[in-house]
Amino acid sequence: MPELPEVETIRRDLEKEIVGRRIKSVEVKGKRSVRRHKTSAEFRGRLENHKITGVRRAGKYLLVQLDDAEVLVVHLGMSGQLLRAKSPKEPMERHTHVVVTFTQGGQLRFVDPRTFGEMFVTSTEELGAAVPELAHLGFDPLEDVMSWARFGVLLADRRSALKGLLMDQKFVAGIGNIYSDEILFAAGLRYDRLSDSLSAQEVRRLYRAMIETLTEAVKARGSSLADEQYRDLYGEVGEYQGQHQVYDRDGQACRRCRNPVVKVKVNGRSSFLCEHCQI
Repeated sequence: MPELPEVETIRRDLEKEIVGRRIKSVEVKGKRSVRRHKTSAEFRGRLENHKITGVRRAGKYLLVQLDDAEVLVVHLGMSGQLLRAKSPKEPMERHTHVVVTFTQGGQLRFVDPRTFGEMFVTSTEELGAAVPELAHLGFDPLEDVMSWARFGVLLADRRSALKGLLMDQKFVAGIGNIYSDEILFAAGLRYDRLSDSLSAQEVRRLYRAMIETLTEAVKARGSSLADEQYRDLYGEVGEYQGQHQVYDRDGQACRRCRNPVVKVKVNGRSSFLCEHCQI
């Protein structure tokens, strides 16, 4: 599933490419992708002839603001992609479920092989009710700047294993399986360390590792794994997977100490760490 760096990369691309454009027409090819609407016609009607005024991100959600105080909400799910096409004549990807055509030319296409993602339109006032988890999102590590001391207080208030806590969207928004492993390696901390057991130095290391790892991942335009299901708005794969220190590198030498990276199961998920570097 795309995590904060991938969603933020797409948000920045959308901000450059679609803000200020007016929607000419919308074609729905897969009704499951707009399943919150009673009909495809309702979804189309709330988008067509409206101008896009902004794009923001809340955790892993993309919120596309329209000129009539409505919001197009996009969640990419496990395999969703938003792809820009300069012309309707460009070949259509398989599993393209929604096509948005702009009056100025070009299209935005929603592709989703596994159909866990979705798009729907709601009013700004009803956004909280439509996506109740948005009201309960934790802090955004790229936008909500805080002191490491404040971060330490938040950690101490939650007696939880670090990996699970980093992936808890109510604690910190946008981090998933990949980046929790990478952050913990950078901080030199095990996945099962309790959040209230960290020294002041470890708190500082964890906070710095979180900010730096996510920032670098955004600069590298996210991570595309072997299936290459994550692609940016232009259909290109990310580059950060080449910088992964532990994720999906079980059996390979740790880049820091040369001991093998190991894979463990944490809450049913595969997680990766260096047992020598992380304590």
